[in-house]
Amino acid sequence: MLRFAVLEHDGPRGLHWDFFLETGPALTTWALAQPPDAPGAIDAESLADHRIEYLDYEGPVSGGRGTVRRWDAGAYQLVRQSNRELVVALDGRRLHGMATLTRPDNNTRRWTFEMVDREQETGLDKR
Repeated sequence: MLRFAVLEHDGPRGLHWDFFLETGPALTTWALAQPPDAPGAIDAESLADHRIEYLDYEGPVSGGRGTVRRWDAGAYQLVRQSNRELVVALDGRRLHGMATLTRPDNNTRRWTFEMVDREQETGLDKR
């Protein structure tokens, strides 16, 4: 099973959350403007791929780029993917459910991130 991680990153660009998806020898990465469990769509910026070691890393970032602290980690499954949308099922310590990353236009760096509970996505009643 593929892994994901969310690191709280306090650095020169301000506080944000790095969302990593293991996609082979590297991590596909987005910087989220708010914690991933915030309600509604969150602004996200696509970043360059990161080293796989960030799945297990906490501490200072080289080059004076701040520090990172693990916010969540776990496994994920790809649900669907297109040029403008990526949907993954997350099974982490904090995040459980479907995460949707959507690119609203042809800008390759600007995305939105939104979590949907599994029960809400599938229509299951939580009672």
